[in-house]
Amino acid sequence: MSAVHLHMGSIARLELDNPAKLNAFTPEMLAALEAHCATLDADSSVLGVLLTAAPAKAFCAGADILAWGGLSPADFARHWVRDGHRVFDRLARLSKPTIAVLHGHAFGGGLELTAACDIRVMAPEASLALPETSVGIVPGWSGTQRLLRLLPEPVLKEMALFGRWLDAERALALGFVADVADDPLAAAEAIAARLVQTSPRATEVAKYLIHAAADEDRAAVTEALAGGMIAASADKAEGVAAFTEKRKPDFPGT
Repeated sequence: MSAVHLHMGSIARLELDNPAKLNAFTPEMLAALEAHCATLDADSSVLGVLLTAAPAKAFCAGADILAWGGLSPADFARHWVRDGHRVFDRLARLSKPTIAVLHGHAFGGGLELTAACDIRVMAPEASLALPETSVGIVPGWSGTQRLLRLLPEPVLKEMALFGRWLDAERALALGFVADVADDPLAAAEAIAARLVQTSPRATEVAKYLIHAAADEDRAAVTEALAGGMIAASADKAEGVAAFTEKRKPDFPGT
């Protein structure tokens, strides 16, 4: 049965497990990924997350066509596309740094999934593609949106309009992947190991700041950073104390 497994640890692992379908996404996998993201965000012992996939020719072949091919237009738009967007946004906005480990091809939704991670490590033989137009649809899980912030527009058009594949060498040259390695998992683990030398809180806030600059959830990031600043103030402490003690507050202004 298709699944997304969560392996906890200081460097946690999210593993796609649908090798019979080249790790293609099913509704159950989307739901599991969303639930696991909530678990990861709530665990302060987790410093970072690796996104991997069960051994198969592809890291992720996209979305299982049997899961969406028979949907009505309304259900396809309202549920399949919007649910996928919500789940991938949840991954993108995870408070922990994330690394996608591409041991094989990432097509369609698989490529969009890697774009939701902070950085990517890729095997030399792996390729990236947006083949949606070849089956009569368009990218639906941020392939025309988030990917445009990570790839040059002409390159994205090559892929989405003309079906051109992007190989590992060119992906590295374009900055889409952080490293190309024969053992991408080992390379990703070496990068993630550096997180033990950094402040988890500072790393989290740095990620938020970069996302705000890139217009990734800017409104929520701005209010979260402001909330964190004001929550440390004496005014906040006085406001809470006054409310609890049923008196007027005397704000010190600090």
